[in-house]
Amino acid sequence: AGRHRHRGEGQWALGHREPLNGNEQLKKDDDGLNVRRRIETIYAHGGFDSIDPNDLRGRFRWWGLYTQRRPGIDGGKTGVLEPHELDDTHFMMRVRVDGGALTVAQLRAVGEVSEAYARGTADLTDRQNIQLHWVNIEDVPAIWERLESVGLSTTEACGDVPRVIIGSPVAGIAADEIIDGSWAVDEIHRRYIGSPEFSNLPRKFKTAVSGSPVQDVVHEINDVAFVGVEHPEHGPGFDVWVGGGLSTNPKLAVRLGAWVPLAEVPEVWAGVTGIFRDYGYRRLRHRARLKFLVADWGVEKFRQVLEDEYLERKLVDGPAPAEPNRAWRDHVGIHEQADGRFYVGFAPRVGRVDGALLSKVADLAEEHGSDRLRTTVEQKMIILDIPADRVDSLVEGLEALDLRVKPSPFRRGTLACTGIEFCKLAIVETKARGAALIDDLERRLPEFDEPISIHLNGCPNACARIQTADIGLKGQLVIDDNGEQVEGYQVHLGGSLGFDAGFGRKVRGLKVTSDQLPDYIERVVRRFAEQRTEGERFAQWAVRASEEDLA
Repeated sequence: AGRHRHRGEGQWALGHREPLNGNEQLKKDDDGLNVRRRIETIYAHGGFDSIDPNDLRGRFRWWGLYTQRRPGIDGGKTGVLEPHELDDTHFMMRVRVDGGALTVAQLRAVGEVSEAYARGTADLTDRQNIQLHWVNIEDVPAIWERLESVGLSTTEACGDVPRVIIGSPVAGIAADEIIDGSWAVDEIHRRYIGSPEFSNLPRKFKTAVSGSPVQDVVHEINDVAFVGVEHPEHGPGFDVWVGGGLSTNPKLAVRLGAWVPLAEVPEVWAGVTGIFRDYGYRRLRHRARLKFLVADWGVEKFRQVLEDEYLERKLVDGPAPAEPNRAWRDHVGIHEQADGRFYVGFAPRVGRVDGALLSKVADLAEEHGSDRLRTTVEQKMIILDIPADRVDSLVEGLEALDLRVKPSPFRRGTLACTGIEFCKLAIVETKARGAALIDDLERRLPEFDEPISIHLNGCPNACARIQTADIGLKGQLVIDDNGEQVEGYQVHLGGSLGFDAGFGRKVRGLKVTSDQLPDYIERVVRRFAEQRTEGERFAQWAVRASEEDLA
């Protein structure tokens, strides 16, 4: 026991460099970034069976590749089978879309890759990325060539690295913007993504930068976030937050109390990331995210170490951001830009699109005079720079593709993770369930028109942010009225970000089967509509409502 105590949490800065688990050993043996050469020279030629298992389930992530779940394995076996029994011979590939920013040519390239190499699949994620499925290892070099020819990549889209940098999708164009953070997103990407300096972190590392008063990047649940704020003396800049994250042990980020000007964001980002690399816990993977270090150190110590050891200067104290200035933070609908043109945000169903559809959206944007599109953290998309006299025509074109510019609150507020269809961690199906749920609720509650978020997750890992939704649904197997084990969800109500950010409440023992879900949500939404006071949000009502009213 003494020896274990001495080893501590595997923090490099304290001299504990010896790997304490298989993942740490794997990263020590060979940097994940190096696997690209093996993919290009060996695996793409030798096929799936030629792939070294450590690359397959480890280093491939550094280049945006995960093995898919083998079809036909039910959710009851998710936690039982060995990884190689769950693996399919196809891959999910995640394309990084930093800041959610895409040109017409980039979106078209993704559409073409989807059609040529991914059976037409494409999902918009809640971190602004685009995910493809059914990818064969033989095709990966060709996919990279196509994506990189237009300036896209899959570099560090997964793995223990700085993942995609999420940014305000209306940066630089919104009329009400506090500050445009696009330069910082690009600069962090240019300096640090794909660099060995940060290619071996203890765990994944998530970044958000937004100068929007809408607070459109879920800054409270990122490892580091820069939130636009006006300093009384120094003007517009960013308030720094650290240590957010959900999964099975959710924590909201905390403010450092520091104001940072735009020009210093990349340097401060590198300091925070450096602390994580050097002081982060590398003993247990499920306790390795930055949030655990922040919780143990406290915010004063974190800021002190950042200033003394990494920046070698004091940061300026600054004010907290105001509450977001509107309830929907997804930019759906028609909005005027600062330059008098318009941006148009639209909602597919639970982020599920396909390659052909993406190509059509690229065509529509181009036909209407735009070369800029954006993805959002709500699995939505926006087309920028539309002249006033072209807006109606664009809306018509999008609606004809079932991409709603004026969606119901259910279409607008429902998110779903990948689910059992492709994900090896999932226990239940989510995408088709979410899409059907939207149709059901629109039919049952045509009059309802309040902001509401319904997030479906296939397992406890919370990729779809169940703890921060009005209605969060955590996939698990439940017992139905006939005593059979069926797909269902544990219900979690009244979480929120922005306004009174918090994780809401699990209603004791409240579970619904997948089949009962529309009935259940209809019941709860009707009660909210009956009982709400003027201006009361669902999350506020859910916290005061009786357990009977939530059942």
